[in-house]
Amino acid sequence: MGQNNYQGALQQPIGSGFNATSTTNDVIKGIDLTGKIVIVTGGNTGIGLEAVRTLAAAGATVIVPARDIEKAKRNLEDIANVESEPMDLMNPDSIDAFAKKFLASGRPLHLLIHNAGIMWVPLRRDSRGIESQLATNYLAQFQLTARLWPALIQANGARVVNVSSDGHRFAPFDFEDPNFHHRDYETLQGYGQSKTASNLFALELDHRGKAFHVRAYSLHPGSINGTELGREAPIALFQQMGFCDAAGNILPEVAASLKTIPQGAATTVWCATSPLLNDLGGVYCEDADIAELSHDASLPGGVQPYSLDEANAKRLWKLSEKWTGIEFSL
Repeated sequence: MGQNNYQGALQQPIGSGFNATSTTNDVIKGIDLTGKIVIVTGGNTGIGLEAVRTLAAAGATVIVPARDIEKAKRNLEDIANVESEPMDLMNPDSIDAFAKKFLASGRPLHLLIHNAGIMWVPLRRDSRGIESQLATNYLAQFQLTARLWPALIQANGARVVNVSSDGHRFAPFDFEDPNFHHRDYETLQGYGQSKTASNLFALELDHRGKAFHVRAYSLHPGSINGTELGREAPIALFQQMGFCDAAGNILPEVAASLKTIPQGAATTVWCATSPLLNDLGGVYCEDADIAELSHDASLPGGVQPYSLDEANAKRLWKLSEKWTGIEFSL
C-alpha cells in the first residue's frame, strides 16, 4: 500500500508540471469525474465555490453543506449538478444530521473536501468548550469524516482533502491547553494550531485509511485575493502580519503576490483529482505539487515537521475521539 509520510518521509515535489500561477482549469484538464459524488464544505464562497464549479463542470455531482442555506442556494444557482444542505460546523448535532441524511441516500462518497474555515476571530468556544477555530477548522473535519466513513469505503477509491494553510507555522498543537483556558488568547496562535491539527489529521487518516482505499491530503491554497476569510479581522492584525501600512492600505508587493481565486483553488482540485497521487497520500501540498519539508517556521512555504509528527498525529486522534465521543478506529 506504499510508504506513509510520518516525519515528512514523502515531502518532496514530484514534478507535477504546475506552479503558483496554475488555475483550476489547468489542473482539471483531461480529467472526467462523471458518476463521482463529492462533498465540499464552505463550497458556496471563495475558493470553495471555485472548486465546486470546477468539479461539477468535470461531471461530478457536488453536495455543498452550508450554515446559511439561502446564501448557498443563491451562490450556487448557476451551477449544474450541485445540491445544498444545511450544516453548521460549530454544531456537532448539525454535522451528525447532515451525515445521517447523506448515508441514508445510499450513495458512495468519492471526494470529501474540507474547505470551510475561519480566521482572525475573537475568542469563542462551542458548546463543548472547544475554541472556535479549532472546532471549525479541524474538529469538524474529524467528526464529519468519521460519520461519512461508510460512504468513503463504499466508493472503493476515495480521497479526503483538508484545506489547511501556511499559517500552520504560527503554532504547533498545544496538547496542554488547546482551548486557551490557561493562556492568553492569540487569534493567530489559535489559527495556526487548528491548521497544524488539520495536517496531522490528514497524515494519520491516510495511514489508517489506505487499507480501505481512502487517501488523505492537506494543502496550503496560497494567499488569495477576494475571499471572506478576513471578514472579522481588525486592521491591526493585517498590519501585524505586514500586509498593510499604518493607514490600512495593502502594500503593493503584497497585492502583487496574491493569487486569484482560480489559482487559489487549484491545489485543492489537484489534490482531489490528480492521477499522480493515486498511490501517494498523507502529504502536505502547495502550488499544485507536494511541498518541501521546512525547518524554519519564520519563513513562508513548505511544511513544518511538527505537523507531520507520528506521535503528535496519534495523540491528536485519541484526543479527538474523546472530544467528539466518536470511536473512529480503523
